[in-house]
Amino acid sequence: MPYTSVRRAARETVSGLPREFWWLWTSTLVNRLGAFVATFMALYLTLERGYSASYAGLVASLHGLGGVISSLGAGVMTDRLGRRPTLLIAQSSTAVSVALLGFMHDPVSIAGVAFLVGMASNASRPAVQAMMADIVKPEDRVRAFSLNYWAINMGFAVSSTAAGFIAEVSYLAGFLIEAGMTMLCAVVVFVKLPESRPEQVHKEAGEPEVGLRTVLRDGRFMSVVGLSFLVALIFQQGFVGLPVAMGAAGFTPADYGLVIAVNGVLIVVLQLPVTRFIQDRDPRRLLVVSSLLAGYGFGLTAFAGSVGVFALTICVWTLAEIVNAPTQTSIVVRLSPAQGRGRYQGMYTMSWSVAALVAPLMSGVVIDRYGAEWLWGLCAVVGTVAGLGYGLLMRKLPPDEDATSAGRPEVPASAPVSERAA
Repeated sequence: MPYTSVRRAARETVSGLPREFWWLWTSTLVNRLGAFVATFMALYLTLERGYSASYAGLVASLHGLGGVISSLGAGVMTDRLGRRPTLLIAQSSTAVSVALLGFMHDPVSIAGVAFLVGMASNASRPAVQAMMADIVKPEDRVRAFSLNYWAINMGFAVSSTAAGFIAEVSYLAGFLIEAGMTMLCAVVVFVKLPESRPEQVHKEAGEPEVGLRTVLRDGRFMSVVGLSFLVALIFQQGFVGLPVAMGAAGFTPADYGLVIAVNGVLIVVLQLPVTRFIQDRDPRRLLVVSSLLAGYGFGLTAFAGSVGVFALTICVWTLAEIVNAPTQTSIVVRLSPAQGRGRYQGMYTMSWSVAALVAPLMSGVVIDRYGAEWLWGLCAVVGTVAGLGYGLLMRKLPPDEDATSAGRPEVPASAPVSERAA
């Protein structure tokens, strides 16, 4: 492709988005650039502190449990306090708890603070996604969410590489650097980002307040959350089931590191051009296709016997991830009322947090009892179920109106009372 065409495509991908979005995007990038602790936490506990692998797994589970609990709480805060205060509280708390974790030595203290880190670090996600939906026009949301996802993976690719070098010098330095960069994100939010929460214009009209009960009664949305959990369960296997299966097959940690790096590289290289291709296409088809690609991409792992074949399977499910992430997030926004975006995003975020808890148990039990081939076959089945589910649920999808002025995307009169009442 000629240089001028590449330049024009890049300009069209990033143009037309508000300045506030780019400050939020910058905050996300800085946050992920400093995400060292998640990368080397297991090595820190087992090599530096001398704890067992079981204890390291317990700490990881407590970290995930903190994320599950905070997802809903942060969603409520996002709607009640506002997007900006929630981000400030979450990022400041993350910075303090991460720094504190670096000074903990007692196993109980480490586990407790890791739980707090999980709560604080996940609390910003509903606020970020709700604010992004507030400030970006409906027709640009897929592109905006894709750019944000690209920033997350770009930052992670850099931080995961840097984490190894920092750990060789000082693990404590990694904790303190992450704390400092997270606090820098809070400064960016405080200085550059205004509050974007829509005014409660519908309250005077006698419309019911959007609460967690409203979210739970929204049948279509909760079905999407359930399908999101299934898809997340598949993607998590790339980081919990795949390394275990490769190790059992005689491959080294370096082999796994090499093949999983393909995931990050492909996302960084392909996220923007793929977004240009999908942004105006039917989201229902995109979700169906991405679910099937994810399931059968992992299913093909059952036939992998070399590093090269493992890398090829990762190419398949990474393409699914590139398509699924921005499309699914934009669907969540479309199904959410403006006054309840925080709660809806919190529920959606929780589906991924719960998947992060369940996936290690799922992969361990299946691999130990039946073998890795059964795990990959199960992924193919789960992907098929998710694809069929999206195909059925996304029929007559509500139009993507600007919810900040309409309150809620229009729902047909024949829809269940819970959807129209929301």
